[in-house]
Amino acid sequence: MDSSHHVISIVNREENISKLKKKKENKTQQSEREHDTRNMIHSIKVGISLVLVSLLYLLNPLFEQVGENAMWAIITVIVIFEFSAGATLGKGFNRGLGTIVGGGLGCLAASFAQNIGGVGKSIMVAISVYICGSVGTYFRLAPRIKQRYEYGVMIFMLTFNLIVVSGVREKVWDIARQRLLTILMGYIVCICVSFLFPFWDSDELHHSTVLTFHHLADTIQGCLEEYATVVSENKSQPNYSLTVCKSVLNSKSKEESLANFARWEPWHGKFGFCYPWEKYLKIGNVLRELATIILAVGHCLQASKQDMASLRESHSAQLETCEAIGSRVAWALRELGDSMNLMRKCEGKGTILAKLKAARAGLSFVISTSKIAKLENGQVLAIASLVFLLREVVEKVEDLLKEVEELEQIAGFRTNTSTPLSS
Repeated sequence: MDSSHHVISIVNREENISKLKKKKENKTQQSEREHDTRNMIHSIKVGISLVLVSLLYLLNPLFEQVGENAMWAIITVIVIFEFSAGATLGKGFNRGLGTIVGGGLGCLAASFAQNIGGVGKSIMVAISVYICGSVGTYFRLAPRIKQRYEYGVMIFMLTFNLIVVSGVREKVWDIARQRLLTILMGYIVCICVSFLFPFWDSDELHHSTVLTFHHLADTIQGCLEEYATVVSENKSQPNYSLTVCKSVLNSKSKEESLANFARWEPWHGKFGFCYPWEKYLKIGNVLRELATIILAVGHCLQASKQDMASLRESHSAQLETCEAIGSRVAWALRELGDSMNLMRKCEGKGTILAKLKAARAGLSFVISTSKIAKLENGQVLAIASLVFLLREVVEKVEDLLKEVEELEQIAGFRTNTSTPLSS
């Protein structure tokens, strides 16, 4: 009777694993199709923008107004048109501000040099170019400037040098006016077209953060639950994957870029002006720390496979307690992820804290002196390492709960019975 029950449980586990793999493959294929569709839409929008600015060349009345400076409109479209609306707005703002400031100061410097005349004119131009290059490069290296305004500083340096140098032999004010006008035309075209079927970095950052909660929950739960299958069935590799944790560890630069571009976006959908995107970065940092610990848990279980196998045969209650703790932690992560996804206050905070408190008590039970005294040295090292890492996991989940609570207050998350609040 027991053997038949064991066979049925193994078959059920295999069926569940195959279903999960198939579901994951379907999600991957759907994600690839959505990605291809977005790329196609973006390509079409860039093509439309280039056609519109090319009219400055193709239509004689427009070409007579701007002349060869129409090329600057085409360059502007190619340079600033980004995949998302926020990135296009941010880059366009930087280009516009850099062009105006650099062009204005360049005109003043060129006019001053022309008034001096003679050899002094060349010396003045050289000094102006040196000061602009040195000061601009210094500010480009400043962390805060580099993060949001590096492109603007670069355009400032480029415009200043072009105006100053070319203004020595040509009409400086006419050059500045015509180039600024064509750049403005290119910028307006980019902004208008980017708002057709727009892609928002804010939505991507929000969605990726929510998915990270669920992916880490699945990983920690699978890491502890499926390991029993690996041990009992003598498998060489577990069914869970730690790839998610590794991808989370490499997500910092992407999240910072998304948050930077999200700040440029106008009010849309669920996100208003001055939305606290910096809190998403803090939550992302804690999630990366949690991913590091979960990765260590997985490697710890793999390294101590034989000790865990003997421990399961003699003291299965301790490993079952660890599995239950993994389920509690996974449930808490999913609750926090769902509350962020729906942008509502998490009503299960009390339950989450209670489950985390129970998890701490369970870990104390596993590592208690009376339990440890009955184990061999290898088993003690294996279970002690696992308990230490699980305590770190519980602490990081508590930190995440605090960060999500702060986000709820700042962003004005709603309750289930109230209407959404806009920040």
